[in-house]
Parts: sequence; C-alpha cells; structure tokens
Amino acid sequence: MQEEIIISGFGGQGTLFAGQVLAYAAMDADFHVTWIPSYGPEMRGGKARCTVIISDQEIGSPLVRRPSAAIVMNIPSYEAFEPMVRPGGILVVNQSLIPRRSERTDIRVLYVPASDLAAEMGNVRVANMICLGALVKALGVLPLEALEAALDNHLVERHRKWLPLNKEALRKGAEFA
Repeated sequence: MQEEIIISGFGGQGTLFAGQVLAYAAMDADFHVTWIPSYGPEMRGGKARCTVIISDQEIGSPLVRRPSAAIVMNIPSYEAFEPMVRPGGILVVNQSLIPRRSERTDIRVLYVPASDLAAEMGNVRVANMICLGALVKALGVLPLEALEAALDNHLVERHRKWLPLNKEALRKGAEFA
C-alpha cells in the first residue's frame, strides 16, 4: 500500500500543518512517511502546498506526480491538482472557496464547505482540519483517532489551546466522507 497525497492552498490556510499532522499520525502508526513542504516567498496569501507519502514499504522517491488523493483549499489549487489525481483517487474540495464541480467521473470528489463550517465553529483557520478529517475517513489508510493522537503527541505547547477545536474539526470533516 502506498498513498501519495497533495494538500494545497494559500499560505495561512494551514496546508503544511495538515500535512504534518497526517505525516505524524502515519509515522506513529509505524508506516514509512515523507512530508515535503513547498511555499512561495509571500507567506500568507501566497501559494502553499505539501506532499505526504504513506507506505507500508520503503518509499523509493518522495516525488508525487500522480497523487492518489488531494485536498484543494482554493481555486488555483483546484486548477492545478484536480487533473493530476490518478483514476480511482480522491479529491477533497473546499467548496466554500471553490464553486466549481469536477467533470471527472474516474475519481471520488468530496465537496466540503470547510471554510463555512470552520467559521461556524468560531475559527476559519480549522478549515484545513475539516478537509483532513474528510480525506482520512474517505481514504481509510488511518483511523481518525490516529490524527487526534498525533495532535496530542506533536502539537507544540503554544498551540495546545487549539487542541479541542482541531479535534472537533477533524470529526466534522469525517462526517462529510
């Protein structure tokens, strides 16, 4: 088994953090893992994405060309990565910011109003965790509890006050899958 995942959006949407949580959860579950961030020089508002590979065998290359799954948080990410998801793959779309519908019939597309749900929860910044919860539930490679444990075990002290909200966001996203 090898899952290759891209998580993409604007800087400040938490795409890199979502990838880190996924990578830590997989690593803690004894999978082989790579996590590679990529972002523009602009920081907030610029392009940000990461790739995560989860495998039960050694990973030959950390490059992801045809992801088995992707989370797209904005229109530029949708345009770039929707065509790249391999047939049979999963695409999680932040429907709050992407009003488009995929015409592909060879992938599973989950339209999650992540930014709207996050705003209702009181913090739009957890839209990333909502999308991650949906992806993990749909992909089935890890249980949701593994992500919650990764948050418990790896979240830095200054962000620990956000633990309950992040966990709630993961569960809310899983409901959409």
